[in-house]
Amino acid sequence: MKINVLLALMIILSFLVAIVLHEWAHAAVANWLGDSTPRREGRQSLRLRAHIEPLGLIMCLFLAFQPIVALPMGLGWGAAVKPDPWKLRNGPNRGVLMVAVAGPLMNLALGILSALIVRVLTSSPVSLYMYSPVTIRVLQLFVVFAIVNFSLVLLNILPLYPLDGYQVLYTLLPSKQAVKFARWAAPYGPVIILVLFLVLPFIGRLLGIGDFFLFNLAFYVWWGAAAVIAMLTGIPVQVLGGMYTF
Repeated sequence: MKINVLLALMIILSFLVAIVLHEWAHAAVANWLGDSTPRREGRQSLRLRAHIEPLGLIMCLFLAFQPIVALPMGLGWGAAVKPDPWKLRNGPNRGVLMVAVAGPLMNLALGILSALIVRVLTSSPVSLYMYSPVTIRVLQLFVVFAIVNFSLVLLNILPLYPLDGYQVLYTLLPSKQAVKFARWAAPYGPVIILVLFLVLPFIGRLLGIGDFFLFNLAFYVWWGAAAVIAMLTGIPVQVLGGMYTF
């Protein structure tokens, strides 16, 4: 499959912006709740270097440039923000839960904003001015940015470290079950994520059984993100796919 370099670069740029704001939101909420630890560690910052995690970035690069799934994707994660639970003023469990959901909520807000911009750009009479090469690429970038943000929200539902779903589930579980859960989910989380989204799709294509749902998890994440955008914009998912891969 031919690599769409411009699309890959848009995906990577969108991912980097989305993940920086995602991690900044974690740190900002922790600081708002009384724990200045992430801020003192330099995490309440918009500097890219403060939030990049190598494995998470590598996953994004592979999925963007090497489409072993149906479509190039912008999935990955950033360096985890680790607040001190006992410094959060509304209690360790509730406080950690609020910090954990702050990142996905930031991506959700960015995705909604981008989708609304796409809706405006494709509506008449604004759409009459969208037929130059530059403006078409601007529209594509907003579509890509929206899909990347909604995809990160869906990815972070998974209860695997370092994704936010892990921290949410750990906080909600009773103490004994939480400890048992953390023993396997924390050490092996990144490996499991890479297997699910990189290794299994590669094996599926190698064996010619890539249509099996377990080998297409990334595509289902993309389709879920596109379905949300379709509801917000009124643009069918198939049309959004064309705008995404233009």
